[in-house]
Amino acid sequence: MPKQKTHKSAVKRFKMTKGGKILHRSQYLRHLRSKKSKRRIRQLKLMKTVEGRYKKKIKKMLGR
Repeated sequence: MPKQKTHKSAVKRFKMTKGGKILHRSQYLRHLRSKKSKRRIRQLKLMKTVEGRYKKKIKKMLGR
């Protein structure tokens, strides 16, 4: 049986830590920023962890 190929767009969007957590960038940060508070923009710049059922799916896409 052939090996599972990595999903290249997933590699660009997600990052895996040594501990096995999967990180991704926040949404709502590209446009319409003027109506958002500075605090909200600052919080959105932080990386978020992937939780729940999506974690297993993304791990498979990353080839891990």
